Amino acid sequence: MPFQATLEIDKMNCGGCAARVDRALAAQDGVSDVSVNLAGESAHLVLDDTARLGQVAAALDKAGYPARQDELTLQIAGMNCGSCVGRVEHALAAVPGVLDVSVNLASETAHLRYLRGVTDIAALLSAAEAAGYPATLPETDQSESRTARKAQEARLLARDTAIAGALTLPVFVLAMGAHTIPAFHHWIEATIGTQASWLIQFVLTTLVLVWPGRRFYRIGVPALLKGAPDMNSLVALGTAAAYLYSLVATFAPGLLPAENRAVYYEAAAVIVTLILLGRWLEARAKGRTGAAIQSLLDMQERTARVERDGTVTEIAAEALQIGDIVVVRPGERLPTDGEVLDGKTRIDESMLTGEPVPVEKSAGDPVTGGTVNGAGTLRFRATAVGGDTTLAQIIRMVEDAQGAKLPIQGLVDRITLWFVPAVMAAAALTVLVWLVFGPDPALTLALVAGVSVLIIACPCAMGLATPTSIMVGMGRAAQMGVLFRKGDALQQLGNVRIVALDKTGTVTEGRPELTELELAPGFARADVLAKLAAVEARSEHPIAQAITRAAQAEGVQDKAQMADFDSITGYGVRATVDGATVLVGADRLMTREGIDLKAHAETAAALAGEGRSALFAAIDGQIAAVIGVADPVKRSSRAAIAALHAQGLKVAMITGDRAETAQAIARQTGIDHVIAGVLPDGKVAAIDELRKGGRLAFVGDGINDAPALAQADVGIAIGSGTDVAIEAADVVLMSGDLRGVVNALAVSRRTMANIRQNLFWAFGYNVALIPVAAGVLYPATGLLLSPMLAAGAMALSSVFVLSNALRLRNIRPAMDERAGVQPAAPRAQPQPTPAE
Repeated sequence: MPFQATLEIDKMNCGGCAARVDRALAAQDGVSDVSVNLAGESAHLVLDDTARLGQVAAALDKAGYPARQDELTLQIAGMNCGSCVGRVEHALAAVPGVLDVSVNLASETAHLRYLRGVTDIAALLSAAEAAGYPATLPETDQSESRTARKAQEARLLARDTAIAGALTLPVFVLAMGAHTIPAFHHWIEATIGTQASWLIQFVLTTLVLVWPGRRFYRIGVPALLKGAPDMNSLVALGTAAAYLYSLVATFAPGLLPAENRAVYYEAAAVIVTLILLGRWLEARAKGRTGAAIQSLLDMQERTARVERDGTVTEIAAEALQIGDIVVVRPGERLPTDGEVLDGKTRIDESMLTGEPVPVEKSAGDPVTGGTVNGAGTLRFRATAVGGDTTLAQIIRMVEDAQGAKLPIQGLVDRITLWFVPAVMAAAALTVLVWLVFGPDPALTLALVAGVSVLIIACPCAMGLATPTSIMVGMGRAAQMGVLFRKGDALQQLGNVRIVALDKTGTVTEGRPELTELELAPGFARADVLAKLAAVEARSEHPIAQAITRAAQAEGVQDKAQMADFDSITGYGVRATVDGATVLVGADRLMTREGIDLKAHAETAAALAGEGRSALFAAIDGQIAAVIGVADPVKRSSRAAIAALHAQGLKVAMITGDRAETAQAIARQTGIDHVIAGVLPDGKVAAIDELRKGGRLAFVGDGINDAPALAQADVGIAIGSGTDVAIEAADVVLMSGDLRGVVNALAVSRRTMANIRQNLFWAFGYNVALIPVAAGVLYPATGLLLSPMLAAGAMALSSVFVLSNALRLRNIRPAMDERAGVQPAAPRAQPQPTPAE
């Protein structure tokens, strides 16, 4: 059984790192669908066996990019012998992602080491419970959130940057002051002397390199020795070259021609300081790229108030079990999903749907963990816990999508994989050209140009350009109630030219009401309605519910006995009621059964012309009634379709309803093109036909929409629809109406535009400045780029890309619930046939 895992990867600093992680993972047996996310510092992959996770972790360690791991100590109850220890160890070791387990019988504890992001605490607790040894968490949980970890990283970088800056400033003043201010140079000569100035610079620069700058050597040198150089290797080479040259000039000047005796301590020190400054700014920005996920994580309640044996006890939310009775007081956040047992309140579900209006809840209604209770107290039964809750699934969905590799990223990966070796070759060629063709002092000029090329060409900006925009854009989309289940849908959606809509539950409310029951001669209303209700009581179709509600209102429900129920997909239903054969469905059902409709065609056409869905009921082979059902158009549909038109999109509707009814809906909402009377499998053919006009997105919510959602270039499921439709879709709209389509398109287009801006900057920056760093302007202007300026420009490039991506946090919904809402017309209110 394939197993999907998302690993958090350490020591990735540039696009080359990400490419090497990708290559290391893809080379492992049983590993497929590898997707590395530099901004998220993670890798998503599919394994044929969870036992391979240890092999994968070892491969990442060997490559120099270890998977982040967590350690945890659990209190284990019920152990009393050595065999108990073995059983607990076996149970915990079987949880995917657990790398090492050590159980101590004396202290009744289990210490675990596991892959962060693969294993969660709820799974470990469940495994111990299933083995018969209940486990509990220690009093404090030491696991860090990504935001907290990035904040800690930023603090360490801020400290190192401050230390490097304090040590570098005197070096910079001594070196650059002497170069630029003749009086300062003469003052140094007259006081401490040039050699003493160089010795001071040597001491301070050495401290910079071995203290705050050692990170570049600790990571970069081993990577270089493995033949897999990365950004740290470039910094290590560049600063080492400047430093070693300066050492020779300081302590063995006789090895250098007189014209080449100069020191570049300031270059090495300033490069380290500026790159640390850039890393600090990056760490702060990266922490904000995951703000949306962190805000979702923050919605997970840490404790729950559970009613057991008549007593309410507060426990950790991770310890909740299905069936627990949870009590929630006014203003509290719900700790898990459930079904209301008693109490009445309004719940703020904006974290799920983006809609600010609280939803009324009472006995029997479902509730979702992470939402906020209003003024009433609720008691509800937990129906999902841990990783199975809606909020946990949303978090996983967003994280998976954020880690996805868009088609546009493929080109970037191919370039960055070879970019660092190419830069090193370019630097070597630059040095060679200057030594052969450069003017005196050729060696000095060659060193300056070579170091500048190494420093300025670090591919950080390239590697960050796409994933940071994806993380921020998809996170913002989730906050607006738009969930991208598949990462490439973000890119595909921006190219859509046609939006095709299902009708029932998408354009319309999906809650029809019986409006007409036109009886044929010889049939009584109460008898016909009772038989219809008996048949439809077995169906969950919206029309069935409308008929049963009408029968209940007229007091004829349960007045007839049904047997031999049969649902005929796309046509209707058949059953035996009180010994009579009853058919309910579209005109095609009656035609298929050989029942003459001529006498009732005019009535059906009149209903359809008024926007009603016209169905037929037949008893023992005779038409008994023409049924008119109306389904109100959603209040937001007309405004949403107008907004799609404003973006230059064509809007079509595909429905199994009669053409007259569908056309009435189209006139009311402004839909451009209608394909009516199609069976579920006909929707796929309709999509293929519409797609001739350009890329197509299909929006639907029903079980019979799943094939169409899968067939479209982008499938968009209404979140209030069925699980089957949602699983088949690329994008899920939690709000349940078409405004989400407009918002999804806005996020897609803004994010892709942001990615293109980042890539233009990143590639344009390197294309333009590598030649400048190499010295192409020197023959004409005498200008040669300083390594210090190269370091500053490189750091600025990465900060620019991250800052640009963070602008996506400011995306505002293209439509909110107050924008452009139009009331439905009273007469044009259609409802689907059983084909939908």
